[in-house]
Amino acid sequence: MSWREFWNGEHSIYVNARHKALHYDRIAKDMAALVPPGGARVLDYGCGEALGAAIVAAKAARLYLYDSAPNVQGKLRGQFAATANVTILSDSDLAALPAQSLDIVIANSLLQYLRRDEFGQLLDYWHNALGQGGQLILADVIPPDASAILDVQALLGFAWQGGFFAAACKGLVATFFSDYRKKRGEIGLTRYGISDMQQLLRAHGFEPRRAARNIGHNQDRLCFIAVKT
Repeated sequence: MSWREFWNGEHSIYVNARHKALHYDRIAKDMAALVPPGGARVLDYGCGEALGAAIVAAKAARLYLYDSAPNVQGKLRGQFAATANVTILSDSDLAALPAQSLDIVIANSLLQYLRRDEFGQLLDYWHNALGQGGQLILADVIPPDASAILDVQALLGFAWQGGFFAAACKGLVATFFSDYRKKRGEIGLTRYGISDMQQLLRAHGFEPRRAARNIGHNQDRLCFIAVKT
């Protein structure tokens, strides 16, 4: 089973409904903070269920949501059918986006699930889809020295602030026996160092910088903002 198949099926990576809601709310607010006023055309690539996408859409002229899992695409269409400036993209819709039709592409918590060659192909696609001076935001990138202990500490801190600490403690035990942990052990997660990522981005026509903050609760992971050159 690939990561795409995993995300397309039933899974439980959130300890409870409050965790899930706060997770998506935090991500949406962090993303919205990176969208300048004035009507940017934004693509959230690998968006998941995007429960807080309305927050981002309020800052954007048009928000495109794309996730490769067909079941997730179906949920997105049901959720945002009445939101005028949100468009849910299928695989064919994504391929049909015109060149230079986007101002910002955001890929959050995605790269760890892609092979390096897949990432390289996406960089070329994003470069073509972005207008001159457009921004590519790559967030929640796992560095080579990241540890499970740091992930646990970040989750527990988020849970303490969010009022689901007890559920998070129980959830960590459940995660040890979960399909996610099994899949992570089988396939692994792709990691990128700062200089490694900067070299890759420059090789594909972007000028990158490391952002001061990551998107989401885990500030031990990396975020990069790259401008199309």
